Amino acid sequence: MNNIKLVATTTFGLEAVVKRELISLGFEIDQVENGKVTFISDIQGIAKANLWLRSAERVLVKIGEFRALTFDELFDKVSNLPWEDWIKVNGSFPVNGKSVKSKLFSISDCQRITKKAIASRLESVYNSKLAEDGPLYTIEVSILKDVATLTIDTSGVGLHKRGYRKIDVEAPIKETLAAALIQLSFWNKDRILYDSFCGSGTIPIEAAMIARNIAPGINRQFASEEWFDIYKAERKLARSKITTPKLNIYASDINEKAVESAKLNAKQAGVFDDINFSTDDFLNIEYKDYGVIISNPPYGERLKGKSIYDIKDLYRNMGKLFNQLETVSKYIITSFEGFENLYEKKADRVRKLYNGRIKVRFYQYYGPKPKKDE
Repeated sequence: MNNIKLVATTTFGLEAVVKRELISLGFEIDQVENGKVTFISDIQGIAKANLWLRSAERVLVKIGEFRALTFDELFDKVSNLPWEDWIKVNGSFPVNGKSVKSKLFSISDCQRITKKAIASRLESVYNSKLAEDGPLYTIEVSILKDVATLTIDTSGVGLHKRGYRKIDVEAPIKETLAAALIQLSFWNKDRILYDSFCGSGTIPIEAAMIARNIAPGINRQFASEEWFDIYKAERKLARSKITTPKLNIYASDINEKAVESAKLNAKQAGVFDDINFSTDDFLNIEYKDYGVIISNPPYGERLKGKSIYDIKDLYRNMGKLFNQLETVSKYIITSFEGFENLYEKKADRVRKLYNGRIKVRFYQYYGPKPKKDE
């Protein structure tokens, strides 16, 4: 099948990053909306997108979209879609739903009717009762302002689950968000990277994977692997593209347990030798000229044991040190509303993002480019 419409879902605020990733992978962009980017592909592109997208949450197949004001209309239009092109006779197809500002506001009824309509279509095409004991096809009926969109999830477990994070520390940053922060910065593999609050190591690990061109999904499984034999060739190609540049990535944390967790996660990701780990206070790190700091320091909503006064002192101390590092670029993510006041410097740019369900801001302080880049 060609000209398939796929949807890369994303955390709000990261649509432009995901769009850029899709374009770099050679996909044609169809539409960019809040929380999703629709693009055109063929069957093989499903595997390519799942393996390579770093900042997207899932890859969905868009089966159809239409206006529906009654349940009869929903049933008829769902049953007219070509479900047999995707779902095998023994396929299991649970239906999830959501409805926003629509006449069909009962989610449970929308799910039930959608399920019934799909089953009716498949039983008619296959001339058989459906066992639903085979491959999983998770379907979503999403109704926004009376427009229903029907999709099938090709990813399974969310794309942030790379498979390397076996040990977590308290309040980790999602892998997809960490990858986006790196791509939103001016860091590249030829520059020094510091994460002085590395926690379980997600930011430095994602940076090393980007620098070495390691596909983020190379070591995990996807729901659509049970549908089509499309992943073997893409994985082989992805492995052939891995590089081994000399990297200067420094990951540190004052919490020794966190650093040990980060080391184990880096080993699992295959990038342990690319990262310099240390247990240290951020105030004791020697930050070199033209380096880049990308960090996810503690903030009140995340750490129950930290008082708000500890957090304020931390941000004040960050400002006192980092503001002296005029040749270093600083990128800091936090949910603390008064960060800039405590840090005592306005950011060059602030992006509103989400870390899970927590509203955060990404404060970007640009340093000069290395002289060799001028």
